[in-house]
Amino acid sequence: MKPRFLVFAVACLLVLVAAEAAAAQEERRNVSQCQAVAQSIPKATFASFPGPPPSIAAGATEETVTLTYVGHSTFFIETPGGVSIATDFSGWYTPPRPPTVVTMNRAHSSHYTPAPDPAIRYVLHGWSDVPDEKARIDMMVGDTYIRNVTTDIRGGDGAPQKDGNSIFIFEVAGLCIGHLGHLHYELTEAHYTEIGRLDVVMVPVDGGLTTGADSMSRIIKRLRSSLILPMHQPRPLQNFLSMFGPDFDIAYAPTNTITVSMRTLPKKPLIYVAKGMQ
Repeated sequence: MKPRFLVFAVACLLVLVAAEAAAAQEERRNVSQCQAVAQSIPKATFASFPGPPPSIAAGATEETVTLTYVGHSTFFIETPGGVSIATDFSGWYTPPRPPTVVTMNRAHSSHYTPAPDPAIRYVLHGWSDVPDEKARIDMMVGDTYIRNVTTDIRGGDGAPQKDGNSIFIFEVAGLCIGHLGHLHYELTEAHYTEIGRLDVVMVPVDGGLTTGADSMSRIIKRLRSSLILPMHQPRPLQNFLSMFGPDFDIAYAPTNTITVSMRTLPKKPLIYVAKGMQ
């Protein structure tokens, strides 16, 4: 009996050790490199990486991420590992195929849908249905780490509604990619700390329903991402662009699809306007 008991005890111990190791490995995986880089440098708010001016769509030898502007606030992101993500998915704008992941924000019906396609594996809400609770997204999907930073929105009566919007951040292929969602207010220092570094940022430029062009330009200047992709409403675009001086380049894309990698990020911040936003 004793040898059997010893074997059983050893087997149980091995199972526990394996489970703890798996949990520790998962915890290690879910560490934001974008936050870690920003927080390791005193007063750092962004990091830019050297590389040639784009040529953004030129094929790179390293891993690349493809972003396609589908419409309004929906981008279709495709990762080297085969994960596909549709941002602010409402069903109004159809990606090329059903995505693996969709993110949503509840500020307007054009930013979410209560009836997403059942083929979508992960439906991530930027808000919580539990009163006084924040949405918390912290997950690995294939090669992509997805997290969120919540911000307030204006409620129906105009008063602030806490944590109704999420800035979704996708960390993949060494890149930190952020989608500002339906941003109603300027970001606080706490927000910038939570966000960390953003190499690529998708920014609403309607100048009315979201925060105004002046406020939004201050956010973009503070983030100083390498690649800025306008979205939401094309009509007020020029007002947004007028807020930027010689420290930023502006280019108009011939298509709605761009491909980026760490090496092809521009040295100088570039506002890159997709064809559908022109």
